[in-house]
Amino acid sequence: MRVIGLMSGTSYDAIDAAAADLRIEGDRIVLTPLGMLSRSYPEPLQAALASSLPPATTSLEQVCRLDTGIGQAFAAVAEQAVEQLCGGRAELIVSHGQTVFHWVDEGQVRGTLQLGQPAWIAEATGTTVVSDLRSRDVAAGGQGAPLVSIVDVLWLRGRSGTPVALNLGGIANITVVPGAGVEAPGRGTLALPGASGSAARPGGAGAEPIAFDTGPANALMDAVVRDLTGGQSTFDADGVMAARGRVHPELFARLLAEPYYARPAPKSTGKELFHLGYLAEAMSGLPQIAPDDLVATVTALTARTVADAVHAYGGTEVIAAGGGIRNAVLMDLLEQELRGVPLFSTDELGLPSAAKEAYAFAVLGFLTVNGLGGTVPSCTGARHASVLGSITPGAGRLPVSPPPEQVPVSLTID
Repeated sequence: MRVIGLMSGTSYDAIDAAAADLRIEGDRIVLTPLGMLSRSYPEPLQAALASSLPPATTSLEQVCRLDTGIGQAFAAVAEQAVEQLCGGRAELIVSHGQTVFHWVDEGQVRGTLQLGQPAWIAEATGTTVVSDLRSRDVAAGGQGAPLVSIVDVLWLRGRSGTPVALNLGGIANITVVPGAGVEAPGRGTLALPGASGSAARPGGAGAEPIAFDTGPANALMDAVVRDLTGGQSTFDADGVMAARGRVHPELFARLLAEPYYARPAPKSTGKELFHLGYLAEAMSGLPQIAPDDLVATVTALTARTVADAVHAYGGTEVIAAGGGIRNAVLMDLLEQELRGVPLFSTDELGLPSAAKEAYAFAVLGFLTVNGLGGTVPSCTGARHASVLGSITPGAGRLPVSPPPEQVPVSLTID
């Protein structure tokens, strides 16, 4: 089945499309990458989105306008992907949409909202769309994140030691895949150990997979750069500002004292917590901090909090993806903080890092139309695995398949 995954992360800088041929062979899913493309949001839409995100307030009228505008933007990228990546034909499109609010109350996710009306995609391409993938997991008591954890578990479970998949998007998240104690899923779902929703034990035999947001990555760094440059720069290209600056010890200590880091996993967060106002509050009472030092400090914060999470769960290697891996200073700092734990990119294992999340959502939609669960309860904290998403029909038959004879327990990149 030719499937296109559409993704825009918490940095909301662009919409990524990744096309793949996906099939089930015995007890494994085989993914053949067909290519990717990326298109920036139209500037007026990006500005409207930025002005509506927390901690800003907005109106239902603006929410409706954004839902339409984002849906149309995703539809335009989907049309391009169908033609350029799939030769004019795709059986399924999977749209993550744009996260605009992730409602967390005392560590429990009460709701999550992704905008980008899928009807625009189905109408423009004539292709069935799977969307709204997070809400079902939230309804089952989960965090609704990180949803890519099931792909990480299926892909990395055969590696020795305790591999850790890292995504450096707007928010950094990891999936820890213990090398021992991971059993085959039960028939009819893709449920791995942890169906009770209990947290994994750190490392060792019998440990369960675990996944969680470690804290801010590009979202906080980008917001600082955008503010300091008056919008002339939207990110710290090549880590130039961070390289010129020095970490401010007092601010760094205040940021590390954030209670979120000490909360047990599974857990998730977003710009609702980590935004410019949050940083300004942490800087209260401090002497003026040089711009480059401020960027260096928030960059070091990401490296430290990611590495702390990897060490806490006994990670033996880190396999990274996401826009943050293009920041050489961040990667150098992370390598130092990991203290000898090898650091790779997913490119080295055959999966293009720039499109890893888009490919992951393509897999999630593929699981949905095959009647298979798309979550690992020990990773999201849900009571059970769930078939994810809502289906918007295209022009023809729904590409819904009966459950396969064997439930896949691994993922291979072909």
